[in-house]
Amino acid sequence: MKSVSSRQFWVSAPGEGVLVEKPIQGPGDAEVLIETSYTGISRGTEGLVFRGEVPPSQYLEMRAPFQEGEFPGPVKYGYSSVGRVSSAPDGHASLEGRTVFCLYPHQDRYVVPVDAVLPLPTDVPAGRAVLAANMETAVNIVWDAAPSVGDRVVLIGGGVVGMLVAWLCRAIPGADVRLIDIDPGREGTAGALGVPFSTVPPEDADADVVVHASGSPGGLATALGLAGPEARVVEASWFGTRSVPLPLGEAFHSRRLTMRSSQVGRIPPERIPRWTHRRRLAVALGLLADPRLDALISGESSFEELPQVMRTLSGHAPETLCHRIRYGDGGGALL
Repeated sequence: MKSVSSRQFWVSAPGEGVLVEKPIQGPGDAEVLIETSYTGISRGTEGLVFRGEVPPSQYLEMRAPFQEGEFPGPVKYGYSSVGRVSSAPDGHASLEGRTVFCLYPHQDRYVVPVDAVLPLPTDVPAGRAVLAANMETAVNIVWDAAPSVGDRVVLIGGGVVGMLVAWLCRAIPGADVRLIDIDPGREGTAGALGVPFSTVPPEDADADVVVHASGSPGGLATALGLAGPEARVVEASWFGTRSVPLPLGEAFHSRRLTMRSSQVGRIPPERIPRWTHRRRLAVALGLLADPRLDALISGESSFEELPQVMRTLSGHAPETLCHRIRYGDGGGALL
């Protein structure tokens, strides 16, 4: 197939991003051509990548599915793309014209294998579907945390993932779910999702499960202090090259706390015999049917603005949750 032109966002060096135009090979017999409508910025991870803070020991683990280049740069990175199938191979004609999700970097058109895309459910609009990668992460965190009926569950950190984990846990019968974030500006978003919010950790938490998703070492220390005896503390933040001091000499041992990490790249071992990444992503997409989740989209910019947007978001932008990137005539409204 002949090549077609595409515009791509690359981290050219730590702290610098550029849009480049490159040819891509047209779709083959088992591939689809996607015209991008929206991508979403995963501010925590993409901020680390943009700043060049991926540790060399994690270069392989941190590769995105369709990443090009190498850390710290130049590298094309991202994993939350929603677009329309403009060309599909024989045997998959039903995909043509469909809106799909793909774990692909920021690029205005691209070619991927047919099995790399998932059609959006009819009740999930394209503009909201950029949350799919975050929702998939939240699902995996809930699996790792394993909260149950009636549990006291505390979430530290009101970013997109923390909000989604709290929202999922609220559906557990009898669960007492509390979301803690030092930014009072997050209260409105939490309220839109029906999640109890506080800027101050509860003194009487005695939590059965604590999930830390603030990205701050201090938040993890707070999480340990809120856990009840024999409780589980799940670390959902990733700190890149930063060191994290912890008060393990206080009540950590006497309470016999369990602390574990959660990472979306690995399905919990007890689920591996039945679950694939594709099945998990399909569940995440289906969960996005709730219109209340639109509250997590805190802003939108055009693709042309992406280099400056990434420079801004990789710094101090506490008001930002999920920032959406619009391509072509995708429009500013949820479609």
